Amino acid sequence: MKKIVILFLIMASAVAGCSSKKEEAMMLKPGTPAYQLAKDLMAILPALDPAKNISLVTTKKFDITASDVIQLIQDSIGNSSSKFKEMNAQQLKGIIEQTAVQFAEQKLLLQAAVGAKSTVSPDELKSALDAQYQRAGGEQSFLEMLKSNGLEFDYVKKSIQEDLMIRKYLEGILAGTAQVTDAEIQKVYNEYKTATVRHILLLTRGKSKVEKVEILKKMEDILSRAKKGEDFVALAKQYSEDSSSKGNGGLYEDFGRGRMVKPFEDAAFSVPIGQISNIIETTYGYHILRVENRKKETLPLEQVKSQLEAHIKEQKRFSAFEVHMNKLKDKSKFQINGI
Repeated sequence: MKKIVILFLIMASAVAGCSSKKEEAMMLKPGTPAYQLAKDLMAILPALDPAKNISLVTTKKFDITASDVIQLIQDSIGNSSSKFKEMNAQQLKGIIEQTAVQFAEQKLLLQAAVGAKSTVSPDELKSALDAQYQRAGGEQSFLEMLKSNGLEFDYVKKSIQEDLMIRKYLEGILAGTAQVTDAEIQKVYNEYKTATVRHILLLTRGKSKVEKVEILKKMEDILSRAKKGEDFVALAKQYSEDSSSKGNGGLYEDFGRGRMVKPFEDAAFSVPIGQISNIIETTYGYHILRVENRKKETLPLEQVKSQLEAHIKEQKRFSAFEVHMNKLKDKSKFQINGI
């Protein structure tokens, strides 16, 4: 279930999205690396033809097109963009669509940050760049690394600056949303800490609506067979498309909260031990799981109180962020078109 990590999701031109007029769609220029990448990828996924430049996400002030995403990929990972040419159509479609949504969300946040007059001082930017230099073994090593990977320093610098702007903006928005009481800590302490499950996954990412209907029917049949007593381990080995767990009968052992996508986690910590869930849909696809075991915290509360408090704060901040992000999307009439 691993995915390609895009290091910088904000294009250097994203600030331009703050004007009152809707941005004009960018077209890739023939002869540029991004244009060539689009031409190469359209052999796998024809919808990426730079001449078509289809809209993947629309808002009131901007659209995110296929060209935007291709340019972002080229700017963000440079020479590593060649990995995309090795993907099949389904994998490529999923990555392109996911990146388009993430890019659009970042642009909305950047617009909001600019509107709130979130700024980054030269010293703050220098400090962030110095941290990058240190990780790379020095400024010269960092610049050489960028060059060898086909990345432009100005783009990376601008991306870091904009990321800092968004972070400062969100710090102001989320301030005060993560107060934690002793009662909340006690409640979490009393809950199960880890779960062990076996699961079966049928992938739907990148599939059409018609294909998803057929996949759901297949999962309904598997679920029926499992609930009638057929060997769950054997079913997982035969049908699951989760390469990480298929070989051991769909087993995920002793994972804590926050480790899995939320619908999966909710089922793992709520379905009675020994029983099989109904069909669960996540961003990966359709799952069914059988809960094998759950465990509670064994250490005294005082020893784990600080960790529990930090975990609860993180959850509260994430929930508050999701609420705020959804408000920005609603206000902008955010719509995912896909490929």
